[in-house]
Amino acid sequence: MTKVKSHAIAVLAVVVAGLAGQPAQAQFWDSSGLRKLTDRRVEFVRQCVPHMVGRWAHPDSVCTCLHDHAVASVEDQDLREALMRGISERGVPSIEKEWVPPAKQQLISATFSQIAKPTLQCMYDPVLD
Repeated sequence: MTKVKSHAIAVLAVVVAGLAGQPAQAQFWDSSGLRKLTDRRVEFVRQCVPHMVGRWAHPDSVCTCLHDHAVASVEDQDLREALMRGISERGVPSIEKEWVPPAKQQLISATFSQIAKPTLQCMYDPVLD
């Protein structure tokens, strides 16, 4: 199978998963079968886990839950990306004003209120895989 066909199949699978209402995890193998193609979710969890090791019994579950529930609840893309950056870099939900456009900086406090409940749920009672 050519790389173009392999990529097309991967893209189609992500689109179908999205249309079906399922989170697209995009864990596909490239044409050589040696390398796994990852999506932003996998990268987020990879960066988040080292901050959670030693704090929580299941750091991968905490990070996956944060991505799937707390971060996903933020509809604004700029605020969502800033939140992902804060968790990935610091291990706790944080947003620096410099990370979002000035017009959206006033929404930071409301964003933290919005993610408070799912964040606590993820940290103290994550769904274990």
